[in-house]
Amino acid sequence: MLIKRVCFVLLSLSGIFSQHLFAQTGAIKGTVKEVGSDETLPGANVIIEGTTIGVSTDFDGQFEIKGLKPGRYNVKVSFISYSEKILPNINVVAGEETYVEVELEDAALTITSVTIEGRLRRDRENVILLEQRKATNITQSIGAQELSRKGVGDVAAAVTKVTGVSRQEGSNNIFVRGLGDRYNSTTLNGLPIPSNNPEEKNITLSIFSTDIVDYISMDKVYHNKVYGDFAGGNVNIVSKRHTGDDFVQVEVGSGTNINAIDEQTFPMQQGPNHFGFYTIAPPSTLERFDFHNSLLSVEKTPVLTDVALSAGKEFTLNEQSLSLFATVGFNNGFASKEGIAKSVNNTGYASKDLRLKSYDYTTNTTGMLNAGYQFSASSSLYYNLLFINSTNQLNENYQGTILDIANYDNGLLSRKTFEKNTLFINQLLGEHKLNHNLDINWGVSHNSITSDQPDRIQNTFRGVDEGYLFGQNQITDNHRYFHYLLETEYAANASASYALAKGNDGKQKGTITLGGFARLKEREFNATQFNFRIKQNMIVDPNNLDTYFNQPNLENDYFTIETFRGNQFVPNVLKPQEYGGTQIISGGYLNFEYNISPKFTALLGVRAESIYQDVRWNTQLDPRDRSDAIEKFGLLPSITTRYEISEKQNLRLAASKTYTLPQFKERALFIYEEVTQVKLGNPDLYASDNYNLDVKWELFPSSGEIISITGYGKYILNPINEVTISSATSDISFLNTGDWGYVAGVEFELRKSIYSGNSTRLNGGVNASYLHTDQMLDSDKISNETNYRVRFTHEKAKFSGASDWLVNADLTLIKDFNDSQSNVMVTLAYNYTSDNIYAIGTNASGNIVNKAINSLDLVVKSNINQRISISASIKNILDPKVERVQENLNGPVTVMSYQKGMLTSVKLGYRF
Repeated sequence: MLIKRVCFVLLSLSGIFSQHLFAQTGAIKGTVKEVGSDETLPGANVIIEGTTIGVSTDFDGQFEIKGLKPGRYNVKVSFISYSEKILPNINVVAGEETYVEVELEDAALTITSVTIEGRLRRDRENVILLEQRKATNITQSIGAQELSRKGVGDVAAAVTKVTGVSRQEGSNNIFVRGLGDRYNSTTLNGLPIPSNNPEEKNITLSIFSTDIVDYISMDKVYHNKVYGDFAGGNVNIVSKRHTGDDFVQVEVGSGTNINAIDEQTFPMQQGPNHFGFYTIAPPSTLERFDFHNSLLSVEKTPVLTDVALSAGKEFTLNEQSLSLFATVGFNNGFASKEGIAKSVNNTGYASKDLRLKSYDYTTNTTGMLNAGYQFSASSSLYYNLLFINSTNQLNENYQGTILDIANYDNGLLSRKTFEKNTLFINQLLGEHKLNHNLDINWGVSHNSITSDQPDRIQNTFRGVDEGYLFGQNQITDNHRYFHYLLETEYAANASASYALAKGNDGKQKGTITLGGFARLKEREFNATQFNFRIKQNMIVDPNNLDTYFNQPNLENDYFTIETFRGNQFVPNVLKPQEYGGTQIISGGYLNFEYNISPKFTALLGVRAESIYQDVRWNTQLDPRDRSDAIEKFGLLPSITTRYEISEKQNLRLAASKTYTLPQFKERALFIYEEVTQVKLGNPDLYASDNYNLDVKWELFPSSGEIISITGYGKYILNPINEVTISSATSDISFLNTGDWGYVAGVEFELRKSIYSGNSTRLNGGVNASYLHTDQMLDSDKISNETNYRVRFTHEKAKFSGASDWLVNADLTLIKDFNDSQSNVMVTLAYNYTSDNIYAIGTNASGNIVNKAINSLDLVVKSNINQRISISASIKNILDPKVERVQENLNGPVTVMSYQKGMLTSVKLGYRF
């Protein structure tokens, strides 16, 4: 069946062709190259002088301007850091193409990040590699063109295409060089953005559709423009700006998950609507059954919807211009999975031995406006407004053994969760070139995010011959839960870059950059859990609990409703558990980039940060108003060097010092419960210090190609881990688990043009990384520094989430038809992630390990003509089994296993 589907898509799209005749007009076609070499220049501007008619060169440096009336034209060609060139009197003949070849000369200008962002088409693969070759900093980027070619729909999937980056299966955690959420950071256009998850430091990257992305840069090597809370990497999302011709584009698509479509019914929780804009307040009393939603399920049809509308327009008046880009879109997703879930001790005995059946429905609504106003050729303002509403609705059913409730494989646990995250981002950015030597760059932002989990429902049952009874070992076994998070952040940065005088070779000797920054982040989180104490247990229908949980039965004392503070007679019983935090980071940095010789450049920097983090709480673990603060001053030096072995070959070295802060939730005495685990905070948690070293060799054989090898190491003092502590319920907390830990690895990247003919191109790429991690585990250290007790199974362990091997590979075939307005592009993309530790073993239990994953995606895209496009994809073709095992001394025990199912989709686009 799979082979038939793939063949059908390929044969259908491969047959697409078109033919266009130039009856009354002609065209100018050509290639732009660097003088004295065969290197083409992607992203160069080619304009008919005296008009607004023009294009940018593609990733092969080629361009074509169509629809020109017969006559003679002057063509102006420009590219950043190259001298402008005008081709006079180009003759255009009706029905013909006039071919020109343009060579631009290096103008010996220093490339700055301000200039590059404003003028280069950095969504293009070749442009990104060109900038990477010339920049002193070590940065990897992935542009919109590559994301489209690989069929990537969100930022989380995009960053995993970068060497050494992986995503933990079953979660939204991104691991960079084996380091997880706490060691990474996320920015939009260089300004920080808040997290939407009380459990995590970083925002869930999957909520960012690639429709809003120009390119994504991944800083795995620290430099002083990035905040010092860094060890793994910084993901910087650069939003789209309007360039090129005015347009309006509509895209519609659909698809399904193979597992979900096979379901006869797809039950979801009452209340949330199709588009995900839904919230309700928690009950205002315990004296009445004051819950809004019914406990009956509603049925959905698991067919995907994907709709997007985008537009761009530019208004020009003399030297000033206003460019507008806007996009709005909605997509949803369905998933269904079956598997197992266990909680076992060191002998393999299961306190929970369950079979899982789950249904998952997600939505994502995105709107973005980018307005750019250019006062002159040297001064611009940009305003970004981004709105994202994302939801996840999960219906989970577990059947099997639940210790002390249903000991004979007769248990049933039902959990229904709806979570809505709403993000607003406002940014104002300024770029000013005051003169030939001085650039000013600044930005301010105000961001807010709300995370709302209204009415999570969990019930536990014990099966008997007549049906099901409620199971209740603890009062929390049957509950309804509400939480609300609000995080706001204000941020500002500014920098001034001064280019030094030119040397004898005519090139500027370097740049001095002075910058300042400040950010204020505030979080407020509250949660109320309404627990049901079952007093009259009777046979119930788990699918129709409205017959039991209702106002008459509450009045008849069948059950009572209690919070963690008690029943309705307790004062302030509805006061929720609360925690909040304030974080202020401010300071400045100084960078000095200097060309020591024509081939050797060094970038020296130092960043100073004043850090204050205050956390306060009132929770069931500590129902008093308590708080705790961390104050820290960080002086963070860094050095990056680039030695140009040849024109196309670089050797780089970088070293730096950074730190890692604990997060609000990790330090607040707050409990968060999942089905098989409970997490609680640790007020005694403190920051880690990190020392980083990178060495990289890279070769750029020709335009669009790269070969690189990187070696790196990180030494971390007092690393932080999630660990099972000694407690009656084996809770998990956050601890400084030892005095030291280190990460060392090697990365390899190859991007190559395999074949290039007149109308056919075959390109391939592969990146791979090998990683070794180790850290000291010290039970005594934890006893001395905290109120918790831990008995580690081993004295050393790998870092949680660190996979020894990561591999990405892709192969793309492009076939052009006739006048190159029609084409078909077919991409196969493969990913491999080896075993990694989910949780470190304690109390003689082995480490819990996520097993290796292989994935394969097929993406087919076709431009039928300049207006119509169609794409189809089959993702997760291999549909591997997702497994988690506990590696005890007497052998591994599988504690989780499921398959996600293949995802098929098709999308049609029309450009006006």
